[in-house]
Amino acid sequence: MEVGTGSNEKIGFSPWWPFLGSLVEKLRGRVTGFLNKLKKIAKDDPRRIAHSCKVGLALTLVSFSYYVTPLFDGFGVSAIWAVLTVVVVMEYTVGATLSKGLNRAFATLLAAFLGVGAHQIAILFGEKGEPILLGLFVFILAAAATFSRFIPEIKARYDYGVSIFILTFSLVAVSSYRAEELIQLAHQRLSTIVIGVVTCLCTTIFVIPVWAGEDLHKLAAVNLDKLASFLEGLGSECLGEKVGSESLEGKPFLQVHKSVLNSKPTEDSLCNFARWEPGHGRFRFRHPWKQYLKIGALNRRCASSMEALTTYITTSAETQATKEPELRQKIRTACLEMSSESAKALRELSKAIRTMTAPASANPHMAAAIAATGELRSTLSKDADIADVLHVATIATLVAELVVRTQEIFGSVEELARLARFKSPEPIPKATVKPVSDGESPPHVAIQVGE
Repeated sequence: MEVGTGSNEKIGFSPWWPFLGSLVEKLRGRVTGFLNKLKKIAKDDPRRIAHSCKVGLALTLVSFSYYVTPLFDGFGVSAIWAVLTVVVVMEYTVGATLSKGLNRAFATLLAAFLGVGAHQIAILFGEKGEPILLGLFVFILAAAATFSRFIPEIKARYDYGVSIFILTFSLVAVSSYRAEELIQLAHQRLSTIVIGVVTCLCTTIFVIPVWAGEDLHKLAAVNLDKLASFLEGLGSECLGEKVGSESLEGKPFLQVHKSVLNSKPTEDSLCNFARWEPGHGRFRFRHPWKQYLKIGALNRRCASSMEALTTYITTSAETQATKEPELRQKIRTACLEMSSESAKALRELSKAIRTMTAPASANPHMAAAIAATGELRSTLSKDADIADVLHVATIATLVAELVVRTQEIFGSVEELARLARFKSPEPIPKATVKPVSDGESPPHVAIQVGE
């Protein structure tokens, strides 16, 4: 009986073990996946770890206004506003923190001043008239401030400040009807908010700063490299002599430009924050940040042309033509020249931005690409049966459009170099060849580099 009972218990409980084992394995897999995701996020940008520690440091510092008795006696429960300010103001980049911090500080100061003034005016109308006048003030200022948020310039730079102004003025104006010692209360809250803002600014500027301007500068260079990678892949995979008949769909170079098309929100945000930042590193005060937006817009126009070219070469196929093989080869050669030289020009422009050097080295490549475009137009204008080379001629037309887009980017980068006062490139020493003969040894030449 005991054996039978044990056997039944074993049979009854055994189905649970596979279920528990699979549950544990599933939980372990999710935990491992989550940890790997955290590791990847930290590895992609180690500054994120530093930012997390900076937020913890700022919160720890302002919390002493609550822990230290003398400070708490001076601020009272309003000390909690310093903690709340750090939570809402501390951002990843210096520019974002400056934007929110200064918006919050000045909006709070202005709203507190107007709120106290509204209270002083309202009490002149007696006990019955005071709430009516306070309500009228709240309506007028809240409506006006809200409407101002529809103005593009204010929406872009001061939207957060307007929201804080509405919130603070409403709190001060409404609470003034019941609260005693309103001026002292407003002073305490304003002081703690200023403490929180100053703590955020000091932490974000002096402890491993992350500058929005530098990120915008690097993003412009990276996007140029991506456009160059497309043109390089186009030459080697589509226009080269050893190109096979395999499908181009799914090739990596056809996808590299897509992130450039989606870069506008990031560029706009970084540019807005960069304009708040003080001069730092190689970026002086009043650096021409808006010029980066122009370069970004031209990059996206070029990427759009690349998208059109990608759609064409992946959805159409070249027919096996028997006529005009020489013309077809000339067009391919011109296309290869245009794409290669444009890619080199974009690489040089990216290098110029990274090193903040005038893009003079891109001039010969740009000139070669334009010359190849002229040769292509001359070739296509000849009396020939274009129908036999329609596929490659269409590609050539789209590649020629990319040369035009590259030329526009080149001009915009030159303008950035002028406005930002990029340094001049180091001159390449010239080599001179002179014949040398001493009468004894055979005649030979000497190469002299420089002057």
